[in-house]
Order: sequence, then C-alpha cells, then structure tokens
Amino acid sequence: MIKFKTIVSLLVLTLIYSCATNPFTGKKTMALVPNSDLFPTSFAQYNQFLSENKIVKGTKDAQMITRVGERIASASERWLNANGYHGYLNDYKWEYHLVDDKTENAWCMPGGKIVFYTGILPVAKNETGVAVIMGHEVAHALANHGQQRMSAGMLQQFGAVAGNVVLQNESDRNLFNQYYGVGSQVGVMLPFSRSHETEADKIGLYIMAVAGYDPSEAAALWQRMKANSAGGAPPEILSTHPSNDSRIANLRALAPSAIAEAKKFGVTKFRE
Repeated sequence: MIKFKTIVSLLVLTLIYSCATNPFTGKKTMALVPNSDLFPTSFAQYNQFLSENKIVKGTKDAQMITRVGERIASASERWLNANGYHGYLNDYKWEYHLVDDKTENAWCMPGGKIVFYTGILPVAKNETGVAVIMGHEVAHALANHGQQRMSAGMLQQFGAVAGNVVLQNESDRNLFNQYYGVGSQVGVMLPFSRSHETEADKIGLYIMAVAGYDPSEAAALWQRMKANSAGGAPPEILSTHPSNDSRIANLRALAPSAIAEAKKFGVTKFRE
C-alpha cells in the first residue's frame, strides 16, 4: 500500500508540473511529453515518411496544398497574436506536401508537418474543401492534441500498473486486467479522442475563415465524406471520431460564429 501511495504521489506531482494551456479554450491540458522532446521526434518521423513515399511536386494540386497551408498558418499566427499568444508558433517548422497515394486522408504532425494524400482531393473537390481539411488538421497540432493523446496513453498505462499493484489477489488482478483495457478504451480514451475531433472542427473553422475561406462549406465537405464512407463507419461509441451526422450538424451550427470571428480580422468576403 505504501508503494501504491508513492506511485500516486509521484503521478500527482508530475501532472501538476506537466500542464500546458490550450490557447483556443483557455483550459489546462496534459503535457507529460514536452514539445521540446515531441517536436524533434515529429520532425524526424516526418522526414522518414517523406523519404519512403512519392512526393508530388510542381503540379497545380501540389501548389494548391502549399498555398492553402501557408494561408492557414498565417491565419493561425494572426489569431494567436491577436489573442495574446505571441511567439506560440516559434518552434513550428511548417511544411506542406502532397503524397501520391489513393488513401483518403491528410494529417498534421506536432510542430506543423503536413501531408495530404492525392486520394482525398476528389472529396475535397476544390480549394475551399482543402482549406476545411487543412484547418482541421492544423488545429490538432495547434491545440497540442498529439501531446495530450500521448499523455493520456501514459496515464492509461499507469492505471493498469496501479491496479496490479493494489490488487493482491491473483483472481482479482486477472479480472481487473480482463476488463480494464476495454473499459478504459471505450469509457475514457475514445471519448477523449472524439472531443479532440470536435474541438479541431471548431478551431479549424475559425482559422479557415480568418484565412479567407468560407466556413459554410465545411458541412458540404463532410457530406461528401459521409457518402464516401457509407456502410464503413463504426458506431460512434466505438469510434475515435464523432459520427458524420453529428459532425455535419455541428459544423453547420458553428459556421456563423466562424464568419463573425473572421470579420474581427477584416475578412468580409471569402475566396471563390
């Protein structure tokens, strides 16, 4: 029991001194892995990925990805500076690459390393659709969601260790281990991930609007996403993402506030 109390005390102290602030919500977030460690690892993994995949260069699509990425990055900096977060992006090293791959996906690693797959471009349909996706993926990086997921994973592992330490009876330990993984995943980790997706949708809308792209188009993009994933999506409770219907409704509800936010930055007309 003394050993268990020691573990808990160390965890509490670690949590107290390992927090960051989400600039978009003002909330304290877990940061057990500091960006000073996370970013170099992210950059190295990104470079390795680029070396192992076919990068599309010089085409109109590749130029569009870079153009949209630069506008989203600039809008992010404008928003952060206007809200008192000067220097927040100092350690970011933005890169934007289009990869020749039929996968319908895009992502942004911690520190601003972005990849779009060619397979998602037909779903994006146009530059505004790319901006919706770009804003969402960049929002994950800006809100330190990768850092938070790593921290949550570490806590999940700690819970497993703590349970095995405190339960002396072998039968009890076996029962705990049998149910802890599923319970912590469905009850904690998956809802945590879905909340990040919803948060990234909102932040992404604001950023794309400040960058001059119409946030009202986001719901239409996700309708296309839904059409492409018909029959393939798991129940929301078992997914890392909200359902398409929930997402579409949320994006529609958020669009007016994103338009109002853009007006604060002098954006009253959106790009065609």
